[in-house]
Amino acid sequence: MKLGAIGALSAGVSAHAASLVEALQERPLSQSPSMKTTYDLSQLSWKLIGLSPFYSNFAQTHDDASFAVPDAGPLTVSIPVSVQAALLKAGIIEDWNVGLNARKCEWLENRDWIYEVAIPDEWLQNGQQVRVRCAGLDYAGDIVLNKTTVASFRNSFVPVVADLTSALKPSGNVLSIRLTPGPRWLGQVGYTSRMNEWKPRFYFGWDWVNRIVQTAIWDTVTLEITHGAEIKTLRCFSDVDLASGKGKLKVWGSVHGGSKVRITLTDRARELRTVEVNAPDFSSSGLQWNELPVDLWWPNRMGPQSLYNLEVELLDDHGRLLERQSRRVGFKSIEWRRTKGAPDTADPYLCVVNGKAVFLFGVNWTPIRPNFADVREEDYRKRANIYRDCGMNLVRVWGGAVLEKENFYNLCDELGLLVWQEFPLSSSGLDNYPPDDPASVDELGKIAQSYIERRAHHVSLLLWCGGNELQDDKNGVKSNQPTLTIRNHPAVVRMAEVVAREDSGRRFLATNPYGPVGVFSLQDCGKGVFWDVHGPWNLDGLPEGEWTTLWARDDAMFHSEMGAPSTSPVSIIRKYKGDLPEVPGTSENPLWARQSWWIDWPKFAKEKGREPRDLEEFVAWMNARQEAALTIALRSVLSRFPACGGLIIWMGHDSFPCTENASIVDFDGNPKPVVAELAKLLS
Repeated sequence: MKLGAIGALSAGVSAHAASLVEALQERPLSQSPSMKTTYDLSQLSWKLIGLSPFYSNFAQTHDDASFAVPDAGPLTVSIPVSVQAALLKAGIIEDWNVGLNARKCEWLENRDWIYEVAIPDEWLQNGQQVRVRCAGLDYAGDIVLNKTTVASFRNSFVPVVADLTSALKPSGNVLSIRLTPGPRWLGQVGYTSRMNEWKPRFYFGWDWVNRIVQTAIWDTVTLEITHGAEIKTLRCFSDVDLASGKGKLKVWGSVHGGSKVRITLTDRARELRTVEVNAPDFSSSGLQWNELPVDLWWPNRMGPQSLYNLEVELLDDHGRLLERQSRRVGFKSIEWRRTKGAPDTADPYLCVVNGKAVFLFGVNWTPIRPNFADVREEDYRKRANIYRDCGMNLVRVWGGAVLEKENFYNLCDELGLLVWQEFPLSSSGLDNYPPDDPASVDELGKIAQSYIERRAHHVSLLLWCGGNELQDDKNGVKSNQPTLTIRNHPAVVRMAEVVAREDSGRRFLATNPYGPVGVFSLQDCGKGVFWDVHGPWNLDGLPEGEWTTLWARDDAMFHSEMGAPSTSPVSIIRKYKGDLPEVPGTSENPLWARQSWWIDWPKFAKEKGREPRDLEEFVAWMNARQEAALTIALRSVLSRFPACGGLIIWMGHDSFPCTENASIVDFDGNPKPVVAELAKLLS
């Protein structure tokens, strides 16, 4: 349970990353009596209870336990875990993936949920500062120690850190995390300008997932114990001098207390460079290393994914260890050029990695489950391996969701998958204009800063983006080019400023699509108005008809979102249909109406002049249709490279057992038939 100065960093990291840390652990270094200690609270047994809103507050302030009688629980749980998963395991709710059961689970959203744990007495000593650090809480509530509220929070996208020192008792300390009800609606259709509750939107209901609004401790919770000396912040940025082939590394941050800071770069057990600097000098200016003898990191199928370990140690006056932090890094160079034939007025969409132009091809990555608290590392790896093995080199982490867990980015580092990371904004249909009030703009700036501080060291990170499908379409003052002038929106400007200040070596995109015209259509082909575009996501008629004509006339510089639908496998449809009929696949069937956006049964009837004989025939027809549509598009775009910089399929994997959807990987994490066909084109 005790992580110490090293274990706090290696916990949850992949095997390759852990091996780098293990090599360093063998190096003898005495520990200071004042060394910072970190404990992993996920190793303890927690209790979970659900109460009517404010009942726990009343019981806390009036010392009246009669108001703390739970509606659910107490349940013994391990964190991270969603309320939904805990109640499903206890048999209190039914599987929300089956039939219409998700509707029966909505009562969970209207309760307070309290996670509670006893802190072992032996962890605590006098004269220490004690903090709890919660990497992911979804979404609002309070942190309470011994019935004293020590912090409140209202944001799923940033960590919560609370000082517990003043509320500690000599023994018997009990920590509670109280999660309160969230907003009524943040789903797919609405007004982006009014979406100022900082909670993931997708699980309120999207065309590819039913309403399953997570309440959860969704990431790590640790207890930090310090005597005052510690590494407060640590940042790094790597680059490559292409002329020499040598690496460059900038390391900076801030420390409190201590005498020296030792910085070491290693390749497993091989030490490339080490230096000690005075602690105040590290805080004021950091350091810059050039001429590092490193191997370059390459995207998938371009070369190896060489990785290194950066270790930063804070030492006391006697050279003893106060705290150690590490970051896994790689070395690559990124340059953006205009695509072939693009006018000087266009933005650049040709990516050049280590001096070589690369066709960017991948998927739009959405959370593996709506209750992403319960996603395991093997769930990430299974899907990421499929995309790697297909020949992809890019994943776009879509803006309607969340910053993924650290192990996702570790996997992308290892597998050569570049990450297009979006900040948490998305379109809504009725308007697509982000909130522009000062409080929302400030909050988005803080979220962007937090994202960068936590993930910018990853070599796989390609760029930052303001969000999905944002438009300058504020009611009454809609722009003539809403997907271009959105760059002037105050929230987009603020995010751009944060990236320029905190991660200036990476590109910031205002949104996607971006350019004079954002939607890819036949009527605008050949006019030179397509920069980065979205669509289409479906097709009418045979793939060999208008769909083929559209891609033959394509003149876009980049396609960051396009797709074609297929069904889930027959086995998944039958497993999760419940008592609903499996056919027909029409909007009149409640099973298929769960994702009413995706109804192609009538297209089969139109093409064949009859209804499908059974579910198997329809599934086979849909699979063949998706294969044809996506291979036509990819073949066309590949033939245009470098006039077109890349293509990203909507979407990667199912988060819900959709009867039909545009995913290419099913709910169980298995590839649909189209994946093999795409791999052939890329081989």
